[in-house]
This record gives sequence, structure tokens and C-alpha cells, in this order.
Amino acid sequence: MKIARFSHQDAIRFGILDEGDFVVLAGDPMFAGFETTGERVPLADASLLAPVIPRSKVVCVGRNYREHAAELGNEVPAEPMLFFKPNTSVIGPGDSIVRPVQSSFTSFEGELAAVIGRIAKNVPAESALDYVFGYTIANDVTARDLQKTDGQWARAKGFDTFCPLGPIIETEFSFDGATITTRLNGEVKQNGPISDMIHSVADIIAYASAAFTLLPGDVILTGTPAGVGPFVDGDVIEVEIPGLGILRNPARAA
Repeated sequence: MKIARFSHQDAIRFGILDEGDFVVLAGDPMFAGFETTGERVPLADASLLAPVIPRSKVVCVGRNYREHAAELGNEVPAEPMLFFKPNTSVIGPGDSIVRPVQSSFTSFEGELAAVIGRIAKNVPAESALDYVFGYTIANDVTARDLQKTDGQWARAKGFDTFCPLGPIIETEFSFDGATITTRLNGEVKQNGPISDMIHSVADIIAYASAAFTLLPGDVILTGTPAGVGPFVDGDVIEVEIPGLGILRNPARAA
């Protein structure tokens, strides 16, 4: 089931994508379920928004693909390397990534994101996926120069607009043969199978929930394959995962 959050006639709505229409839901499905209003909104008449705004946090995993760790000259961590993005970094499809004046090297990182659907604390890996509402696409935008000079990643990863999400949440995503492809102005820069992930989504949820409670609407970014690189003002970044669609965002200067 493909769930979208969208704007229509000055109202923010949730809907189930059904061919060319959204079947409008009565409320946020993570809290109100899948009750429908009977209304249908044509996709062409809706403006897609970030499919979720985390109430609490965006949890990210660094160096979770071996070749990506290698391309930046880093060792692969034995356990998931966690960091946070603030929820103020989240934007939706088509929104502009704003390159901050503090950085001269902003980089794209296409990723699979898991959206938590219910409270998770000390969850075992064997049942961790039961706590996932669905999956979407993310771009873990990074100020690479600041990441190196700051010594920790909060600022480099946390600028406003540095967490594009979308275009939809798929509640029944299949990992079989799934790939992440990132294009810069139409040119493929990243193309890797999700199966190359070092720490699985289930293992990440178990590891994170052992440290802090995951809340409904929290988003987990699961790492990026090799091929990350810089973008500049005027560039367009597209991240595609079959079954989840294409997340497309232009970049501009602050």
C-alpha cells in the first residue's frame, strides 16, 4: 500500500495511491488507521509533501555499505554507527536543498529509510520489522567539509533541508533485488543493491531501540552505497528505489 502526504486546496491530507488518484484518509494512518473519507483526489491536482514529519527524531547509520566506507577511507564499524538529524532538516519531493553559506562541499547520499509505526524499546532483531510502518526514500545530505573539520556530525548532517524524504511510504516493500540509484542531473552516480547493507534494518532497529525509545513517525536512514559526491547550486538530485519511486530535489544557494 502506497501512502502519501499531500497538499490539496490549502489543506494537508493523507491518501492511498490508487492508480492516478489518492483515496483520501480520515487522518494520519499511523495514528488514525486506514479509514477513508470517500473522497478521491487526482494525483495531478495534489502537491506531494514529505510523507512523514518525525515527531521525535531521524536516526541515521553511517558507513553501512563497505564500498562507501572504503571510498571515504574509513573502516567498516563492527556495530551500527548511529547519528541524528533534527526533524527540521526534513523536506519533501521537489523542495529545494539549500546549500548553507558555511559549507563549500555539499554531498548527496541516497538511502532507504524505514518509518517506525509503533513504540519500540529493547526490540529483538527477530521481531524488529514488525515495528516498521513502511519504507520511503531519503537523501542524507552532508556538508562534507564541516563533517571533517567539526569532528562530529551534528552540524554537517543537520542543516535545514538536509533530509529530503519521499515521495511515498510503501507499507509492503520487498527487499528482494532492490537497488538504490542516485542521479545527478540525469547522470548515474550511485547504483548498488540494498543487499550490500552491512547491518540489516532489523539489526539497526534492535541496536537503536536498546539505547533509546523509537516513537511512531521516527525515521531510520539505513546507509548509502558507494558513489557519493558533491553537488552545487542549480543541480538536481534524484534517488530511485524500485517500488518506492523517485525522490527528486533541486539545489540552490542560501
